[in-house]
Amino acid sequence: MAENARNRVNAAKTAFAVVDGLNELEGAGVTELATHLDTPVSTVHGYLSTLEQEGYVVNDGGEYHVGVRFLEYGACARRRTDIYGTAKPEVDRLAEETGNLANLLVEEHGWGIYLHRGMGDHAVQALDTQVGTRVSLHATAMGKAILAHLSESRVEAIIAERGLPRMTRRTVTDRDELHAELEVIRERGYAIDDEELVEGLRCVGVPVLDDTGHVFGAMSVAGPARRFDGSYLTEEMPRRVMDAANVVRLNLTYS
Repeated sequence: MAENARNRVNAAKTAFAVVDGLNELEGAGVTELATHLDTPVSTVHGYLSTLEQEGYVVNDGGEYHVGVRFLEYGACARRRTDIYGTAKPEVDRLAEETGNLANLLVEEHGWGIYLHRGMGDHAVQALDTQVGTRVSLHATAMGKAILAHLSESRVEAIIAERGLPRMTRRTVTDRDELHAELEVIRERGYAIDDEELVEGLRCVGVPVLDDTGHVFGAMSVAGPARRFDGSYLTEEMPRRVMDAANVVRLNLTYS
């Protein structure tokens, strides 16, 4: 690759690192961001100035933030997914009928990405997530439901790249234990997050598959562990989410 081409690639990587850093810090001054990125202040200032001029970041009295222009790209990315428009009404219906928090997730680059969330009347606010948030697949019911229907080589590649970080004391961090659980999920048709992402929160996740077994994504309903217990957790909620996922599957396959 020519030197200029390498420089352009490195410049693009630095620009995205600056944006990612602002997002991680939820806004920062030049010096704070430079320290966070371990990059010279002058370099960071130059990138921030350019990004501000192009409308991608905003300067609020010396503290920079990611600009709302990114919403345009996020909305476009969400619309291009096959599952979003079809699953959104079912996610909202699940939230309304159960009174809980209902979610829609897809896998991208080995992460779980929230595409939509529905808030029921009694939905918990324990999850520090929103549309667009990335989560580790192995620590969520939806993520495990997706992993269960990926090829073994793809699952291994995701583990190699993303690892199995511990989110709570209940998170599955052993490779063999995870594979054993994925086998169970394939057999019964749903996954459970037993306080593995957030202490005190349980979740039931179901994959959305086509007739060939390809996984589009996953849907879930989440609630407090004290309420998500017994047959409500292992029978009623799986049935509700599986019914909703089946509606989405049919609409995706035959519409």
